[in-house]
Amino acid sequence: MFEVKMLEKPDERRDFPRGHLEAVHMTGLDFAVATFEPGWRWSESVGPIAGTSSCRIHHNGYVVQGRLRIRMDDGAEGEVGPGDVFVCPPGHDAWVVGDDQVVVYDFAGAMAQEYAKAD
Repeated sequence: MFEVKMLEKPDERRDFPRGHLEAVHMTGLDFAVATFEPGWRWSESVGPIAGTSSCRIHHNGYVVQGRLRIRMDDGAEGEVGPGDVFVCPPGHDAWVVGDDQVVVYDFAGAMAQEYAKAD
């Protein structure tokens, strides 16, 4: 089956403090576009919704704009920015670096299906 959807017309949108997620759902692909505003931090903006101390979602991402700092539960840290493709396993916090909005495309599926949904 051939499917095409437009990001401008997502299947769903989830709003959370200082950001939102838009998702499209297709056969074999759940795709998310996450937008984070300056001041966004997972542990403050999404953590209370998820009810966990760190993000439990696996990400396969591509950064369109802005910069994110990611800290794994084991203390390892890194930063991603425009043009970076990254894989981030569950067990992390993340926050916007600087004053620019961050836009991330996520292909892993779980973000489109579960991110920022109350358990």
